Amino acid sequence: MKRSIIASLVSLAFTTPAFADNTAITTDDVIVKANRFEHKDTETTYASEIHTAKQIEASGAATLYDFLAQQTSLNILSNFGSRATPSLNLRGYGGENGHQNVVITVDGQRLNNIDTTPQLIGAIPLANIERIEISKGSGSVIHGDGATAGTVQIYTKNKTGVTVSTSWGNYGQKNHYVNAGISEQHIDLSATLAHDSHDGFGKIDNTGHKDKSDSDTQNVKLKIKPTDNLRFIAEGTSSRNNFAFQNALSKAQFKDDPRQADGTYLTQDFDTDQWKVGAEYDITKELRLSATHLQEDKKSIFAGGTATDYDYRSNDVSLIYQNKILSAIVGYQDFDGERDNSFDVTTKNNKATFAQVEYYPSWISESLTLSAGARSEKVTYSHNPTFGSKLKDSEHLSAWDIGANYRFTSELSAFANYNKSYQAPDIDRFFGFDAFFNTIFNGFIEPEKVKTFNIGLNHVVENNRLKVTAFHAKLKNEIYLDPTFGGIFGTNSNLDKSHKYGLELQDYFTFNNAIGASVIYNYTRAIIDNEATLAGAPIKNKDLPGAPKHTVVANLNWKFYENAMLNLNHTWRSKAYVYNDFQNNASQKQDNYESTNIALSYQYKNINVFTSINNIFEHENSIQTRVDALFPVDFVRTWHVGMRADF
Repeated sequence: MKRSIIASLVSLAFTTPAFADNTAITTDDVIVKANRFEHKDTETTYASEIHTAKQIEASGAATLYDFLAQQTSLNILSNFGSRATPSLNLRGYGGENGHQNVVITVDGQRLNNIDTTPQLIGAIPLANIERIEISKGSGSVIHGDGATAGTVQIYTKNKTGVTVSTSWGNYGQKNHYVNAGISEQHIDLSATLAHDSHDGFGKIDNTGHKDKSDSDTQNVKLKIKPTDNLRFIAEGTSSRNNFAFQNALSKAQFKDDPRQADGTYLTQDFDTDQWKVGAEYDITKELRLSATHLQEDKKSIFAGGTATDYDYRSNDVSLIYQNKILSAIVGYQDFDGERDNSFDVTTKNNKATFAQVEYYPSWISESLTLSAGARSEKVTYSHNPTFGSKLKDSEHLSAWDIGANYRFTSELSAFANYNKSYQAPDIDRFFGFDAFFNTIFNGFIEPEKVKTFNIGLNHVVENNRLKVTAFHAKLKNEIYLDPTFGGIFGTNSNLDKSHKYGLELQDYFTFNNAIGASVIYNYTRAIIDNEATLAGAPIKNKDLPGAPKHTVVANLNWKFYENAMLNLNHTWRSKAYVYNDFQNNASQKQDNYESTNIALSYQYKNINVFTSINNIFEHENSIQTRVDALFPVDFVRTWHVGMRADF
């Protein structure tokens, strides 16, 4: 009966007359700049997936986590209860370690950490995002360490005017947002205040607490333009976050009631302050110099524990040349990361030079683009304990990328890309402990190195935008946690040889001016070719745990009235092996992920009223790390209603 409701909505949509305005599903040109050169996405030499502000608004998602989980090909899951620092799987790198194989940036500022902590996306207000670019199997030349599966680049809005948005929902959900900005001849200034919270989706634990979450974020952006050739930028962001981690349930407990609390929730305060200053100078019409300094201070405190302070400093200097036949960038980047937990100070510092070139050989064809780039990076580690010996080491790593795009017609183009990337181990993996708990170098760990080949096709006509990509990645020393050695915690090590391959499909189409639909489908295989575990058990030709083979994201957008829009979404991911099941023979598997969502909005002059329901059919989703260890995620039906006003 429930599913027949959706079928009826779809049937009704096809019989609805067209209106003058387009839906949020469009086939217009999409501009990308993942490699710092602006292009139509159909003209790039790499695979990409783009989500615009219009698509974000139509989705009805309340948070960035909701949007990424429901509307993109990224496999995003709440990380043991934390939606602010979620697990992430792209191209078969797995839910356990996938976040370390993707570089996430916000307006160019890197969010990746020097330890195993996932990126903090909960401090990014969804309403402040202009565009999300997901580049797949490339990005290592510009972004370096960790860009093995690809990159996620988030660009925020340059606001003019005032926007106020507020919404409430069940389970104590609150989402409030205020953004104001001005743009004048010589200055752009905007400020944002945002609050996101919920009272917890699970039940009260044995201490009377719930798995609640609370986030408050403030952001200020300033651009000064004293002349047409010179621009100065300054930006500051402050975010205060508190969230609780759920405990694992057995399979029987989960089936009985996934909301139950087995034990005590672990709570964490996670605060971050970010600054950015920079300048751009157009030396000539074709040559631009850019320099940016970025800084982030973070503090993490778990209940009953000591504070851990993070201090990140980075610089990015580049020289960009562009004319009708050549685009080139050369640059220098450094990143100094420090973690201080009162017992020791551990650092990971990166220094890199890079060059990227795109050539448009009109003497061969005006429809051809060729690209090439290379990067050299030195990674230095240090460990300074309060008591004991100091440790220091370094690694030299390199990346390169070559690609081509050929436009057969204005509607049809093809691209190919071959990329070498790497992941330097983070400080939690690079260092280990001896029998007396003294910190030592982890002799079982090496940098991960990946070579990825992508080939794809773009076909764009008036009412349809299709992108198809096939890829194959060959990995050496893929980083993982070996559960067979080192007691209950395991030991960080490398898979000797592994490979991944797959097919990615994106299709956006419009039936008429009122109805549009889209589908994203990914087929991915992640295979461990050969590995001898530290306990001596061989792994050969097995699937990587935590990496589903199939992902489907389907959307229907229906403008059923002049100012009213409905979005119907269904997201599905297939089953996967539990995180520690490297032999693929455990008695339990992680169940498939499934969520059906609906959003409705109505625009009256400058007022937008909206509502949405997530997980309509209450599919009980989870992360399973081992047999009888399930962490509930996105397992309840939620709804919220709200209003936005633009002035």
